[in-house]
Amino acid sequence: MAHPVIMPRQGQSVESCILAKWHKKKGDAVAPGDMLFTYETDKSTFDEEAKQGGVLLAVFAEEGDDVPCLTNVCVIGQPGEDASAFSGDAESGGNSPQPEAVMTSPVAEASHVKMEPAVATVSSAGLKASPRAKGLAARAGVDYSKATPTGPGGRIIARDIDELLKNIQPSEAEAAPEAKKQETAPASETELVKHTGIRKAIAKSMTASLQNMAQLTNNSSFDAADIMGWRAKLKQKGPDLGLPAVTVGDIVLYAVSRVLAMPAHRFLNAHYGEDGVTLFSDVNLGVAVDTDRGLMVPTLFGANHMGLAAISGGVKRLAKACREGGVSPDELTGGTFTVSNLGALGVESFTPVINPPQTAILGVCGIVERPRSADGKIELYPAMGLSLTYDHRAVDGAPAARFLADLVKYLENFTVNIAF
Repeated sequence: MAHPVIMPRQGQSVESCILAKWHKKKGDAVAPGDMLFTYETDKSTFDEEAKQGGVLLAVFAEEGDDVPCLTNVCVIGQPGEDASAFSGDAESGGNSPQPEAVMTSPVAEASHVKMEPAVATVSSAGLKASPRAKGLAARAGVDYSKATPTGPGGRIIARDIDELLKNIQPSEAEAAPEAKKQETAPASETELVKHTGIRKAIAKSMTASLQNMAQLTNNSSFDAADIMGWRAKLKQKGPDLGLPAVTVGDIVLYAVSRVLAMPAHRFLNAHYGEDGVTLFSDVNLGVAVDTDRGLMVPTLFGANHMGLAAISGGVKRLAKACREGGVSPDELTGGTFTVSNLGALGVESFTPVINPPQTAILGVCGIVERPRSADGKIELYPAMGLSLTYDHRAVDGAPAARFLADLVKYLENFTVNIAF
């Protein structure tokens, strides 16, 4: 019996996903556990595995299509089976909720969600074309309706546009200057890297942040001798005592979680809204993670209740999940304050951009040796920079400066404050 495979819903706020890559093509044999396709939300990337064996009878979306969640993406069945009932064609009434589709969904409530077609819109002439095919035709300056459709349900897909361009007549070519440019321009001169869902989300969020907030950055530094000496001893003695390895970044996160929990700094651990500022009793610490797909900010929920070992382990787990594409979208929301650490890259000072609707973000910089006077002599000490960007609509300069001062004091006396 044919089984449809639907676009999963990853997180309650995700309504659609980009189909990034097919790992199987129509007609391929499929075994349970085989990778079918890769898809993207605006925050992460996931792989969908086959749950049934058979043959890939039909596919209803192309790479690059934005597919609504819980919509049929493809059908697995036995050779010769009819998959048209799942295609989403208006005349067949397809893509309606099927018992098999519900079984393949990771969301229990999928049975009452009406599934919408994963295909592109229908033109006035009744022709269907995928978004990718329409885009190719528009860039080439040709009418996509002149292509011969070969896609599911008589839909025009990208290969049909490619074939149309191959067979285009000279008179048509004159009317398609962009196509001529693509044929004559050296292919090695430029490369278009299309925006991923993550990159689009970053662009949207950061643009809105800078446009809508009154952002200001205070820079400070502290003597890192205490934390460096303590960490050196931990590296030497820790394994024998069963203590975990921690980084300087872990230490800063621990200190931030404690200082933010102080009543004096509530407006830095907050969300700004049109009607007021929402203050949080717990510190849900966002941690900026660099990945191949772009910046991601997973959340350590209740970091102010976690010991140093738990914070260190939690950050490592979240960073690994982000880089490997296994982080849950629910772990990428809910942050009340963010820390971005560029110290390992040698950055001495920078201006981090606030992650809305949060009211502040801390930039952690590298350690540099600086001179100071001590007992009439000049000595060098390890200075570590901190850059606090805050929303001046919610926080004034003096409270922001006091937060940095308290954080510096905490870090310079870390061995007194530490608790595993």
